[in-house]
Amino acid sequence: MDNLSRRGLLAGAGAMLVAGAVGSPAAAHTPSLPWSRRFALDGPGGELFRSKPLADVTVMQSIAFDNVNQRLFAGQLRSKTASNSGDLTLTRLSVGGDVVGHMYLSGFGHAVSIGAEAVGRTTYLWTETDVDPANARGRQIARFRWQDGATLTKDSPGLRSWKPVADGAVFTPSVDQRHGQIGIRHTLSDGFHINVYSLLAARAGNFSRPIASFKQPAMTEGIDFQGWALYGSYVYLWEGEAYSGAPDPALFTSKLWCFDINSGQVVESTRILDGADLVYREAEGVGVHVDRLGRPRLCFGFASGVTGDRRANLFYRDTLV
Repeated sequence: MDNLSRRGLLAGAGAMLVAGAVGSPAAAHTPSLPWSRRFALDGPGGELFRSKPLADVTVMQSIAFDNVNQRLFAGQLRSKTASNSGDLTLTRLSVGGDVVGHMYLSGFGHAVSIGAEAVGRTTYLWTETDVDPANARGRQIARFRWQDGATLTKDSPGLRSWKPVADGAVFTPSVDQRHGQIGIRHTLSDGFHINVYSLLAARAGNFSRPIASFKQPAMTEGIDFQGWALYGSYVYLWEGEAYSGAPDPALFTSKLWCFDINSGQVVESTRILDGADLVYREAEGVGVHVDRLGRPRLCFGFASGVTGDRRANLFYRDTLV
């Protein structure tokens, strides 16, 4: 979850301003992305998998798909570490939810959002890094090769890191490889913003010219932000609070939002009732899976289970309008 909006966000952001950081300045809204279709959030969908264990026992925070190689990755806080340490566990899964491998990231952040990029048969992960212990969020963005069983720090060989927005903080990425772009969510003095860059430029460390830049729209006040995904000319935002009582859809707060980057408008927001029978139901993670036939679907996750044995559940929407 991401509670920064309710826990001194502006003070935390101000503490992370770094003079001389490499990146672009804050930019105004620029509607410049090629038009694409969007997912109908209230349309039909389905269930990808249910009650799957990850490599760690904590709540799933985020998901990312390497669609070229049909791999799924999940980020979570590493168990038995301090809550502000920024220590993460990354699990690699099959698209059906079976664990294939894992990595550990020491001192990275909270994993509200992660990204995956295919380079041939190799997957590169994009995450936050350089944790600020004051809020357990990353001060930079990192790109590194998946290495099963490895433990990385922000200074590990082969890991590259950047501060994409010089006056920004609390960075998280979303990779949209199908459209050749990457989004970077970050805070400025007035709240959260998202910049969109060419993926080719970003992996070369060039964040000087965002192709779109906008302030994140207002969502439901007091409800936890649980992830975001960039796909085409839209951003999908995910929110919801943990619900641990007997299943009661009337009390669920999980909601998906669709923001049209080019118009600067929210075009749909819908309460999500999938997985209504889950015991402990917390919205966690959103990403786009494109299957081997090229069919995309917007996948969104819920954590379930009990403390010490949390499980991952993924549902989806696949109607484009």
